[in-house]
Amino acid sequence: MTDALAGHADDIVEQITVLTGGSYKLFGGGAGDDAQFRKTHVFLGTEAIPDAAVSLEILSKNPIGVGVCHGWEPVGPPLRVTEARGMRLVSLNTIPSRDVFIRHAASTNQALDVANPIPFFLHNVLGIVTDSGFRLRVPLSIEADGSVQCAADIPEGAVVHIMKPQKLSALEATKSALAQIEGRTPQVAMFFDCVATRLRMGKEFGFELNAVERALGERASFAGCNTYGQIARSEGQFNGFHNCTAVVCIFPQ
Repeated sequence: MTDALAGHADDIVEQITVLTGGSYKLFGGGAGDDAQFRKTHVFLGTEAIPDAAVSLEILSKNPIGVGVCHGWEPVGPPLRVTEARGMRLVSLNTIPSRDVFIRHAASTNQALDVANPIPFFLHNVLGIVTDSGFRLRVPLSIEADGSVQCAADIPEGAVVHIMKPQKLSALEATKSALAQIEGRTPQVAMFFDCVATRLRMGKEFGFELNAVERALGERASFAGCNTYGQIARSEGQFNGFHNCTAVVCIFPQ
């Protein structure tokens, strides 16, 4: 678990991977503050610590499955990140990021309130183009200078698309995790999904939970939470730090 609002979550995943020689699967998420997006803490014993990360090592002779899926697809042309400062996206194709989203809203007949853009951003996130697929980033606010504050770092020079939601990501992540336990019966699972997904889906988020429960079967229990970003590293999966992505970790009997 990490304080994602402090930034550098991708670096944490990369450094852990290097320090462990790529021999560990990783599963986790970013701490939250009840969708206020102001300041988050991680817990260690009785301490609540900002700008920190905590980890738990689990050693198992049986395979542990970690499945990842975001269920979003690109809409519109590719855009070059021409200026970015960490989690602050300044311009796309040399155009202020605010104006790019305003144009997209107009072209797709969506309402965008610059003073309160969250309802729009919940349905229109950014997908960073990578060799293994799109890594999602959730925009959070529009600043006075036209820049857009995001929930995680966006690398300058990257190619991005505006994305729209498409399928039940939790179900696909669960199926992927089940395939990794090599036919064993699942006993317990942990399910992390993005707080933005819950806010976007509302009561329909229950369908996501029901899909996970059905896929796991009657004998398996599961627990989870909505996090500010999701961490996943597993062979054959899309690795790193994500937004709006379902991550499921399954422990077999």
